[in-house]
Amino acid sequence: MARTVTAAVAASSEWTDPAGVLQPGGEVHAWQPGTNQTVCGLALSRTRLRRFPHVRFDFRRTDVVTPQDEIRHICPRCVAATSRRGERSWTRTAPRP
Repeated sequence: MARTVTAAVAASSEWTDPAGVLQPGGEVHAWQPGTNQTVCGLALSRTRLRRFPHVRFDFRRTDVVTPQDEIRHICPRCVAATSRRGERSWTRTAPRP
């Protein structure tokens, strides 16, 4: 039986929310807890990315980063690796014969 592991966040910087919890900021990548690299293959120690095991990586391709966000860049390779294949936001209602 395969064990599914939810990806957490590794980021280049951090900030503290009003509740006093550290949150990721800067460049954000998906990270599998228990490994020393991101899903896209970057070594955490060499790139100086910080781990946030309490924050799930649940970004989509359609997410937009605004100037008010603390997150500046979401890795597109990590988004592609963590999203399900064949997941579509629309379905054809009248397919051709």
